[in-house]
Amino acid sequence: MMTLTLRAINRVENEDIFLMIQEMGEGENGFVNSLLSDDLEMFYQKLHRNIEISQGINLGEGFVPQTLYWFFVDEQPVGYGKLRHHLNERLLEHGGHIGYAIRPSERKKGYGKLALKELVAKAVEKDINKILLTVNEENTPSRKVIEASNGELARIKDGVCNYWITINM
Repeated sequence: MMTLTLRAINRVENEDIFLMIQEMGEGENGFVNSLLSDDLEMFYQKLHRNIEISQGINLGEGFVPQTLYWFFVDEQPVGYGKLRHHLNERLLEHGGHIGYAIRPSERKKGYGKLALKELVAKAVEKDINKILLTVNEENTPSRKVIEASNGELARIKDGVCNYWITINM
């Protein structure tokens, strides 16, 4: 049985994670890879800034605290996810509580479903039991993952699907 583990980011990470971020590029399908960096020094600056964001420090207007998590399979990084601690009006339209991406070389292995399950568990730990995910309408693979994870389609607006996962406590 395959096991995927999550770990919150640290201020300093090994080069395997930096290389994964580089492989992922700028992001796609609505997921923005905000960690993409020209070099390790810039990458570490972005890690430090994202730790501040997770603690609600120096948030810009329109931003909310979010925690980033690495996904590992057999101790190898396969992707990462974002968990927003609460939503604002903008995130209710596009962004939601959870965003995640699997690196291109590790796709189609079932990691997306495992990653979403673990991120939902992290949301529940933060007392979020009604979880919004938004996904581009044409992103069929991600939609299938969300629907297989008990995501209920609430609406489609301007090419963006809003799904809710409700956890009964």
